[in-house]
Amino acid sequence: MAERSLDRPKGEKRQLLRRRRPSSNPDRSGQWAEGIARFLGTPSFIIYLTLFVALWIGWNLLAPDNLVFDHWGFVALTLMLSLQASYAAPLILLAQNRQADRDRVAAEQDRQRAERSLADTEYLAREVASLRQAINETATRDFVRSELRALLEEMKAADDEGAERDKESRPAPRSSR
Repeated sequence: MAERSLDRPKGEKRQLLRRRRPSSNPDRSGQWAEGIARFLGTPSFIIYLTLFVALWIGWNLLAPDNLVFDHWGFVALTLMLSLQASYAAPLILLAQNRQADRDRVAAEQDRQRAERSLADTEYLAREVASLRQAINETATRDFVRSELRALLEEMKAADDEGAERDKESRPAPRSSR
């Protein structure tokens, strides 16, 4: 019976024997794919590809027979362009998917921001409405002045009436004759 080491967990030995893969960062590969897709969509790529094809065709048409490398009517050129297209299409799709994901996240953030703005606007509208109600219930300066004037006029009228009554209730002065 083989002696077991009890100072290590059982699974640790297997893990040490297992081949380790380098960890791949999907974001890094996505950025790499986007960089290639961006380059494939530039005028400089079209110019480079056009120059490459023109040189290829020119060399294979004008070079001596012993230096020509595409003997079968540009089959190798067609194969290389097909290979380039077969790699370019998935890279472009990957870049589009990543852009769609970014757009989706941005749209969700915009929607959340719009909801917060709407809630803030509704809150402020309710606050303004409550302030308007409070202002309507509050006495204004003009209202207080008009009430004070009315009270002053009433007091003046009451004083005048009181003075008139006092005059009537006083006995008339006697005249000395």
